Amino acid sequence: MHEATLILPAPAKLNLFLHILGRRPDGYHELQTVFQFLDHGDELGFRLRDDGEIRLHTAIAGVPHDSNLIVRAARRLQQESATRLGADIWLDKRLPMGGGIGGGSSDAATTLLGLNHLWRLGFGLERLAALGLELGADVPVFVRGRAAFAGGVGEQLVPVTLEEPWFLVAVPQVSVSTAEIFCAPELTRDTPAIRVCGLPEGGGHNDCQPVVEQRYPEVRNALNLLNKFVPARMTGTGACVFGSFPNRDDADKVSRQLPATLPSFVAQGRNISMLHRKLETLVQEVSA
Repeated sequence: MHEATLILPAPAKLNLFLHILGRRPDGYHELQTVFQFLDHGDELGFRLRDDGEIRLHTAIAGVPHDSNLIVRAARRLQQESATRLGADIWLDKRLPMGGGIGGGSSDAATTLLGLNHLWRLGFGLERLAALGLELGADVPVFVRGRAAFAGGVGEQLVPVTLEEPWFLVAVPQVSVSTAEIFCAPELTRDTPAIRVCGLPEGGGHNDCQPVVEQRYPEVRNALNLLNKFVPARMTGTGACVFGSFPNRDDADKVSRQLPATLPSFVAQGRNISMLHRKLETLVQEVSA
């Protein structure tokens, strides 16, 4: 990262609930969820290149360079803007893959916003969110950077203001395939729609959780463990599970009681993402 001229966070997210309303003719699912960010995530470093090359200097096991969402996001932005500029990119990967906390989608969004800043394109959030949707259903919420009630495939976003509790996030050592869970014949696909944008009475539930618990005992065990201390839930299609606490000390206390075989981290829920806070600071510094 020491060669990067711009370093930006790519925060994690939680789905505080996830209701699946039905399956569309195109195979995607209509869903309702609430996204909230965490003050914990990956970090990306960027440096301008004037030869148009996009180079991600951090290899990720099992992901070819050109298939990485970071590279795809950068090239899509190049194409859209017709810029001749390129970038060197470094990734400090802290979020698990297949964890349901948005690692890849968040990295893609940080790439779009970071290079928009570095290349001085001046694209608005609407335009960047539309590009993000081409890369994945969760990318737009990270581009917009506000906690949101989401409908459609997760791209119809209404900003919401939530409490910002502390979360203990446990990370079962397994990668869950989103496609596998959404294709599962036993997945509930007829949860009634909520009419009010926000957290439903009782907090809602995650329709994917029973399917994942049945197929991945590691996730079921993590939920059973965490449930001894606090009501626990899975985020997204898993594998990560979480519980909320009024303060950091309480979350840390439970974290210390989890077995070494179940890694975890403690982070605060945020209604405005760390990425947007950092970008606002950069804009203020430029205009000062």
